[in-house]
Amino acid sequence: MQQWIVPVVVGVPALLAVVLLVALLRVRAGTARELASARAEAAALRAQVEEIERRLTAPERTRPVLETGYVITHLGEADPAAAAPGTSVERIDGALFADLVLRETVVKAASLAHGVRRALAPEVRNRIRFEMRREVKRARKQRRADVREARRDWEARQRSTITDEGSAA
Repeated sequence: MQQWIVPVVVGVPALLAVVLLVALLRVRAGTARELASARAEAAALRAQVEEIERRLTAPERTRPVLETGYVITHLGEADPAAAAPGTSVERIDGALFADLVLRETVVKAASLAHGVRRALAPEVRNRIRFEMRREVKRARKQRRADVREARRDWEARQRSTITDEGSAA
């Protein structure tokens, strides 16, 4: 009977090593296939990105100008003033600039005054007062409920410690 012990002790680890080697080779083959597919997908995505970049950097085709009696905007047309570097931008006279700034300031001040006047209207103040009272009442109720719940929890813990000490003694 002892003659079989040595071959079994040597054979079982050898068989285990062969099984592990086969499993390792299968896993490596699967990993290699996944890596190859990932590389192929990355190459396809890279080609797609390069195509998009090429399309974006390609010069835009100019749209044909429609022969109408009026033009709303010049969107899509090449702007010769913006294209040429060093061209002068139309200057505004100092008096006109001051007039524009003053008008803008007056409009902003008038809109601010209207907003303040509307915010301080009696109806708005009354609504704000009502909402504040309602929120204060809600907060009080919530605080009372929280205190009640905390008191109940504390009393329950006190009772449990008293019963634990009484049963231990």
